[in-house]
Amino acid sequence: MTGGRRGLGAALVDEALARGARKVYSTARSGYLDDRPEVVTAELEVRSAASVAALAEVASDVEIVFNNAGILLPDPLLTGDFERVTDTFDINVFGPLRVARAFAPILAANGGGALVNMHSVLSWLAGSGAYGASKAAAWSLTNSLRLELAGQNTRVVGVHAGFIDTEMVSAVKLPKATPAEVAARIMDGLEAEATEVLADDVTVTVKAALSGPVESLTFSALR
Repeated sequence: MTGGRRGLGAALVDEALARGARKVYSTARSGYLDDRPEVVTAELEVRSAASVAALAEVASDVEIVFNNAGILLPDPLLTGDFERVTDTFDINVFGPLRVARAFAPILAANGGGALVNMHSVLSWLAGSGAYGASKAAAWSLTNSLRLELAGQNTRVVGVHAGFIDTEMVSAVKLPKATPAEVAARIMDGLEAEATEVLADDVTVTVKAALSGPVESLTFSALR
């Protein structure tokens, strides 16, 4: 579980344990403690291949990998700080890819398992700058990984969600789902062997609009 210390990641840890997980690896960028014996905490910097490789050495028994770590820097593509734009892509796109590359052989050795990538409803909507563009790229990444990992029986699940009531979007004044609600939907999808999880009603609505005019696919449509 990348990004398991708080927010949705913490809710996913709780939900996995509630459904009987015997061990959950939960990571954050800095070390932290969890007193539950089933939870193994670890430091992880998804921008570092060495950090990801070190985690893979420790977590060689995993059967499900959750790519949840992410960053929200919605800088405009034309006028935003370019370093922040590249940081957004490095964390939201190349981070999950580093994790997938490191853990694919482990999942294969353990029977296939599943890779779960966290996207956003903004994967499909223009208007959130670098963040939305990175999530669109992450969606495409997931769809291609699904094909590449099919031969080793690894199921690749893409999760799309609207706004979740976490610190990351505390300033956004729009309806939000709770982390626990989204975590439960993700786990339900895994148990149902879904390849895509639409975690809330707004995401279902936006997905249905993808066949319509591209001009209508904007962040302002949610307001």
